[in-house]
Amino acid sequence: ILVIDLMHGFEQQTLESIEILRSRKTPFIVALNKIDRCYAWKTIPNAPFHTTFENQPADTKREFHNRTTEVINALAARGLNSALYFDNPDVRKYVSLVPTSAITGEGIPDLLGLVCQLTQSMMNEKLTYASELQCTVLEVKVVEGFGTTIDVVLVNGILNEGDTIVVCGLNGPIVTTIRALLTPPPMAELRVKSEYVHHKTVKAAMGVKVSAQGLEHAIAGSQLLVCGKRDNIESLKDDVMSDLASILSRIDKSGRGVYVQASTLGSLE
Repeated sequence: ILVIDLMHGFEQQTLESIEILRSRKTPFIVALNKIDRCYAWKTIPNAPFHTTFENQPADTKREFHNRTTEVINALAARGLNSALYFDNPDVRKYVSLVPTSAITGEGIPDLLGLVCQLTQSMMNEKLTYASELQCTVLEVKVVEGFGTTIDVVLVNGILNEGDTIVVCGLNGPIVTTIRALLTPPPMAELRVKSEYVHHKTVKAAMGVKVSAQGLEHAIAGSQLLVCGKRDNIESLKDDVMSDLASILSRIDKSGRGVYVQASTLGSLE
């Protein structure tokens, strides 16, 4: 899902994201965000787009169509045909635009429905679920009340509270026990500060915040492994550290490097 600001149009990072998606031939849809910023927009929280759009004044509808046309023209200038998802003549040739508001939740049902529909109809042969754990660390951050936590994407498998996990660390492999599995409440994002929902077990695929001891030096981008009763802990340590070895092997330490500054460790990585 590529997010485009309806009010400001294309940012530099939007253009870079489009080039990455095209270079890797990744199918995507566009979330036209901030529709609630249109003049005199009347909000209906979490409503489908058609429901909320019918209640808008004529001037508001006109502004929405004008701004949407600007986005369609900007995409066309970059060689991409696009159309509002309900007017899309061919989903394989046209990029679907879904009007949304992240703040009010308007259009989010349309976005989720379209993702499910396209995934099940166009990628059903590629959709597989495996019981073997596949989990990647996205970000390492300190959360008040939980200490240092890691945000992970659980692609396959199951995580349980109390599982022994092995994570790649800057000072060597980290072996610890999951104290809490946390997810944001419905209609909230993992990075937004809010009361978390506690789980005893989580099943793929979803994003999860993992609370455990000793995660201060965990490395974002590395894999997370669970140590089962029959697993060799030393072998798992070697597996997770192979990620760091692979990264370091591609770094040239000769000559002058680049200084990078970021607000959080996750942003830096």
